Amino acid sequence: MPHDHDHDHEHGHGHDHDHEFSELSDVALRVRALETVLAEKGLIDPAALDVIVDTYETRVGPRNGARVVARAWSDSAFKARLLEDGAKAIAELDYGGRGGEHIAVVENTADTHNMVVCTLCSCYPWPVLGLPPVWYKSAPYRSRAVIDPRGVLADFGVTLPEETQIRVWDSTSEMRYLVLPARPEGTDGWSEERLAELVTRDSMIGVGLPLKPGASA
Repeated sequence: MPHDHDHDHEHGHGHDHDHEFSELSDVALRVRALETVLAEKGLIDPAALDVIVDTYETRVGPRNGARVVARAWSDSAFKARLLEDGAKAIAELDYGGRGGEHIAVVENTADTHNMVVCTLCSCYPWPVLGLPPVWYKSAPYRSRAVIDPRGVLADFGVTLPEETQIRVWDSTSEMRYLVLPARPEGTDGWSEERLAELVTRDSMIGVGLPLKPGASA
């Protein structure tokens, strides 16, 4: 369900997202404690576990979503299907499964910027974005994304024109959202593989923008 905001609803945002959004829940603290015990007993290798988590959080999952976005940028017919029925179109690329049964795709335009939150917990489109980042699950993000989206975007280094409407979409277990960011200028004729390299995880959540041609990840 979207929440519309415009420049008349701006609020102050004197918070540091790197600090507040990294707060750990009780469950996360218990998981950390369990990992420590298992590591001390030699039952798990912390380094190997870190590699696995990093793979699903920042590589495998978001790379799937990046390919979906790149296909939409390159293929107008696919883009139309994606916006009509996100999960069905995404399944064409063999990305699906738990957390991806119902995905709606919302498009950023010159007039509208979309961002996604889950105000109740941390519902997230796992098949295309992998594991949700810690800040996405934090209470500060879940509350501020709705009441102060411009402030949250500013915390992430994104400043939009005042006339740009911000729509905040609240994910649930019944419907999860993926943002289709605007294609960067200067990419005419690029292959899907090359385009996918410009798509960041944060741009598909709506708290970031795609990389510009020539920029490094």
